[in-house]
Parts: sequence; C-alpha cells; structure tokens
Amino acid sequence: MEVISKRILNNIEKAKKGDQVAFTFLLDHFWNEVYGFMLKRTENETDTEDIVIETFAKAFDKIATYNPEFGFNTWLIAIAKNVHIDLLRKKKSSLFVEITDEEDQQAYTVADSTPTVEDQLIKDQNLSSLLNCIKQLKPQYQEVIQLRYFQELTYQEIADHLNEPLNNVKIKLLRAKKLLAEIIQKK
Repeated sequence: MEVISKRILNNIEKAKKGDQVAFTFLLDHFWNEVYGFMLKRTENETDTEDIVIETFAKAFDKIATYNPEFGFNTWLIAIAKNVHIDLLRKKKSSLFVEITDEEDQQAYTVADSTPTVEDQLIKDQNLSSLLNCIKQLKPQYQEVIQLRYFQELTYQEIADHLNEPLNNVKIKLLRAKKLLAEIIQKK
C-alpha cells in the first residue's frame, strides 16, 4: 500500500507540472472507483460517464489546488458529487417551470414556429463556424469529436471503432473538447 501511495503522489506532482502521462495514470487508476461510486448514485450509465469525464476534466484543471493531506480519491469523489449536483439542478430547472393561467392560454395562440429562411441561414452559419473550428484540431481529435457528437457513438463503440483502449478514447475526447473550447474562445 505504501508503494502505491508514493507512486500516486509522484504522479500527482508530475500532473501538477502538466505531465500527460501522469494524467493518464491517475485517470486509469481512479476511473473505476469514481465511476462505480457515481453509478450507484445516478443508476444511469450515460449520466455517470458524463459526470466522471467532467470530474476528471475539472480535477486536471484544478490539480494545483489539491491538498495531499487528503486522499486523492476523496478529492475526486467530492468533485464528482458537485458535478452530479450541478447536473441535477440543470435537469430540475429545465423540467419545472411555473406557468400562469395567462401564459397557459397564450400557448394555444402561438404562431407557427417553423424556422424562417433567416433562422436556417443562421443555423447553417453556426454549424459552418463550428466545423471550421473542428478542422483546426489534429486529425485524431477531429475523429473522436465526429464519432461522439455527430455519429453519437458511445465511448465503447468509439474504442472498438478506433481499436484503442477505452481510457485512451476518454482522454482523447477530454483533450479534444478542451482544445476545441480554446479555439472557439479565441474567435
């Protein structure tokens, strides 16, 4: 147990310096523990995958704030709980909207909501802009973005398609999303 703790602490220190191999080690080492914990809470594999991926993304972004007096797994679980709470709040706020009788009556008099030519043009321009941003990524990142968000494959299906380990696909997708966000913010 002592050897594992030193190895984990060593990788945490390397990760704080931006070492991608250390990030991968930490992800591989703690993925199942965080995933299992969240799966019991959510009872939904898709939500759990999204929560755990976001947990590791936040943890890696904030790894400099990690206090080694506490277990790294405890820190990850705390982040996962907060991500889960945020997800529940988003779902709750989108499900429950107070509607007055006047608003309810207005719903019956709503005009045709079919997109206008202008709406379709704006949508096409936004999609074109997004595709241009995606094209700025390395081909390996373009591919995982395309498989996940345009073909809507699961992480396991992507891993099978690319003939790569599941954790590599998860890391690659995390990096791709982060790099894409940076490109979009620069625009």
